[in-house]
Amino acid sequence: MTLMRTVAPAVEPVTLAEVKAHLRLDHASEDELLGGLIRAAREEVERATGLALIDQDWRLVLDEWPANGSITIALHPVKTITSVTSYGTEGEASQVDPASYQADTVSRPARLHFEAVPKALRAMNGIEVDFKAGFGEAGTDVPDLLRRALVLLVAHWYEFRASFGPNDQPVGYPAGYERLIAGYRLRRL
Repeated sequence: MTLMRTVAPAVEPVTLAEVKAHLRLDHASEDELLGGLIRAAREEVERATGLALIDQDWRLVLDEWPANGSITIALHPVKTITSVTSYGTEGEASQVDPASYQADTVSRPARLHFEAVPKALRAMNGIEVDFKAGFGEAGTDVPDLLRRALVLLVAHWYEFRASFGPNDQPVGYPAGYERLIAGYRLRRL
């Protein structure tokens, strides 16, 4: 099972202006650095929580149909299933009719359940599920606690950027960061 992003988010959950206001910066000489830190912080929050913050397109690739007929999608929140494609033994692609499966995009993880599944698949990467995930198209659609965690993380990385070498980055996580994202982590029993 492989997840790969096919279309990156168009914007970041927090703006450069918001980060600069938090840091009380009024110059533009480090805007490029801050932009990179914002992107890195978004990717870190997404990795730590299993969330897609801003709308983005993804593809889930599987080798075979699960025995119970259900595919789970770990990334959350899934907005829509764009398509399901299966590849036959000769590599021929065929779209799976959306009427032949049920999508539960509310649950975490999201699920696709198939009543009947094609049997003959190529040996590897025989199923592709394309979907859109994210809270929305704008940063204001992202929950406030996650936006605050991003700003806190960017500020921490910015403040400690010169104290440690590039091989030691990121230095760590600021106090309170884990508490801000804790409610959004997927818990397992």
